[in-house]
Amino acid sequence: MQEDYFSHLTPEEKHILKDKGTEAPFTGEYNDFYEVGIFICRACKSPLYQSSTKFNSGCGWPSFDDEIKGAIVRYEDLSRGRVRTEICCAKCDGHLGHVFHGEQITEKDTRHCVNSLSIQFKAL
Repeated sequence: MQEDYFSHLTPEEKHILKDKGTEAPFTGEYNDFYEVGIFICRACKSPLYQSSTKFNSGCGWPSFDDEIKGAIVRYEDLSRGRVRTEICCAKCDGHLGHVFHGEQITEKDTRHCVNSLSIQFKAL
């Protein structure tokens, strides 16, 4: 991770993006947000998600069923005594959240569970 991408962030944003933290459920500004546009990485401003892929999963964090091609990298996460897949921005490697498969919530059967503090919305 390059520090330049993170120097402008608040301590809370750095905790999520750099230290792999998680915001409390149902507290993020984008949990119940459904305007048309794109969501970008809060650290490096790279496009991550189209708003058309956002859906209400009821989990307490913004949920998307697809990313913009090449925008996300995945890592195995063995923390908290279980195996999960961490998702990070492909440009700056900032932590976004986790991706889950097999929940049968959408046709794509994928849920990107993303921290609001790791993204920003841009209207089109």
